[in-house]
Amino acid sequence: MRTLLLLCLCGFAACALDTLDYDDYDTDAKKQPANNGSDQTVGVDARGHRPLDRQRERYNPNRYVPPPVSGGSRYRGRPSTPTTGVAQVEEKVEQPESGGCTHASEEMGVLCPNGCELKTMLQKQERNVKTGINVLKPQVDELVRSSNNIYTYVTSMEVSLRERQRIIRDNNNVVGQYTERVEEQHTYIKETVDTIFPSNIRVLQGVVDKIRQKIQKLEEAINTQRAQCSERCTTKCPIPVVSGKECEDIYRRGGRDSQLYLVHPDTFYPPYKVYCDQTTQNGGWLLIQSRLDGSVEFGRRWDSYRRGFGNIAFDIGKGYCETPGEYWLGNDRISQLTKMGPTEVLIEMEDWTGAKVSAQYQQFTIQSESSNYILSVDGYSGNAGNCFLEGSSELFGVNRTMTIHNGMMFSTYDRDNDNWNPGDPSKQCSREDGGGWWYNRCHSANPNGRYYIGGVYTRDMAKHGTDDGVVWMNWKGSWYSLKAISMKIRPFFASR
Repeated sequence: MRTLLLLCLCGFAACALDTLDYDDYDTDAKKQPANNGSDQTVGVDARGHRPLDRQRERYNPNRYVPPPVSGGSRYRGRPSTPTTGVAQVEEKVEQPESGGCTHASEEMGVLCPNGCELKTMLQKQERNVKTGINVLKPQVDELVRSSNNIYTYVTSMEVSLRERQRIIRDNNNVVGQYTERVEEQHTYIKETVDTIFPSNIRVLQGVVDKIRQKIQKLEEAINTQRAQCSERCTTKCPIPVVSGKECEDIYRRGGRDSQLYLVHPDTFYPPYKVYCDQTTQNGGWLLIQSRLDGSVEFGRRWDSYRRGFGNIAFDIGKGYCETPGEYWLGNDRISQLTKMGPTEVLIEMEDWTGAKVSAQYQQFTIQSESSNYILSVDGYSGNAGNCFLEGSSELFGVNRTMTIHNGMMFSTYDRDNDNWNPGDPSKQCSREDGGGWWYNRCHSANPNGRYYIGGVYTRDMAKHGTDDGVVWMNWKGSWYSLKAISMKIRPFFASR
């Protein structure tokens, strides 16, 4: 009894320790202690992390047991054993000698003296009768066999006749059923041909007429486009004369207008176009990421994020491109720019009411592709919330730790480098959350997520039921997709 009680206590302690090893998150508002020891209520909309699962193997006692054999017996009862006895032999009663012949049947006594002649006659008749019997016996046997064969044949004929009669009845029933179905189908076909087909033909004729009209409109539009494209197109975004290694260098060389420029950080590689913000915080910002209107798809492959994609800038009628577009500069270029020296990053965001906040990090570096572009940041300031270093402020414990982005590798849906079961294609942050990013398990910030117009969205609207919008959780939570967000970098100088 003591041993059993000890085992129960050990099992209870193991379960308690196992429970303490996990920090589950309950979406129905669960209280957990914060760092200062006070209780805080977890936000019901915090969804950026993927909580740990607790799964235990269980013994399955369900084994298949074949049922006992049932049904009729193959044997009948044994026959009763006949009673055996000793056959009694009757003693022959000798008749007294009467001087005559003994009768054929001893019970009949003795014939008269002249009965010997009768005996002789009967013996002769007996031989003749036996000869006739011997002749008739094979014929009788043959007749018996013939009768049996005829009886068997007649019986089989009766069975066959009954079976044929049953088949004839069944066939008559089937023929009657098919006749009814054919009549119904004939009626339906006649009705369809007489009423539905003409109506459908008229509908299709109307569709063909509408398609013909659309084709005519398309032909007119094509002809108009051909007329407009007859002359050579001119570049609407002229490149300014001033250029430099990056936007800070351009600013110092006189490029004080915020617009598209040409930068050339490394002489071993060709120059490329960027958008420079020369007004915010004394300028010098190079735009590496921009989301404005959802016109560019950010759910792309690894190579696309490595090279860069999107529209750098637009001309709104002033003769130069002063309006930035939606684009990602490219991980190779971002890594090259941030590794040239100390670099700071400014993340500006706007909601659908026009409110604006920012997050700034004095140190920002992206490693090369050989390390999968590891993110390194430090020195936070701003009013948007420190997602990169602290994770989501709505979560606690391990659930909050798994939303920190600092130190993470870059992931896309075709290159899984996050911390959520690496190598498992069913648990991949980038595939669920809509874009390439430095995912942990999974995010507190998702600037490259899916663009939702209006801000608020729901699980039903999300492709995988996750908060896959343009999210900055520490400002608007998991289920609010920002209207605009941008990331800008420039060389960091302590004298600023």
